Amino acid sequence: MTSQAAPFDDLDRKIVTALIDNARASFAEIGAAVGLSASAVKRRVDRMRKDGVITGFSATVRPAALGWRTEAYVEVYCDSAAPPRRLAEVVRDHPEITAAMTVTGAADALLHVRATDVEHFEEVLERIRSAPFVRKTISCLVLTHLLPESPEAGIGQTAPRDATNVR
Repeated sequence: MTSQAAPFDDLDRKIVTALIDNARASFAEIGAAVGLSASAVKRRVDRMRKDGVITGFSATVRPAALGWRTEAYVEVYCDSAAPPRRLAEVVRDHPEITAAMTVTGAADALLHVRATDVEHFEEVLERIRSAPFVRKTISCLVLTHLLPESPEAGIGQTAPRDATNVR
């Protein structure tokens, strides 16, 4: 008999939203906000962790506080259809790459890069370009964030600003 994940309901959404807002909130605080007992919240959180809905808890750090003052997005174009695992091998070697994904469209991949300054970014870009299958890159430096960086996202991670819309 295979076990199935329990349904994700409105109370689960409210709990996830509360955790996104403040992962350090106690089960009692979350329970008071969503109308459940602390033990009921704990059971639901445990279930959501077991089911893979909640994958972990992390600290949010302001990148500039760590010296990462330059941010860019880099489109990567490959000579041939490089499999995602080859692209993953390249990005793993660069701690400055905080997010990487294959994409549709002309580019093969999109990288989110953080660097200490433009000179450091240029050095990272040259290392990316040195991969034998990388044909070209197109970069865009970030000037201003028009929306506040979401507090639930760690460095290089993004998440919905309103988890109540999670489906």
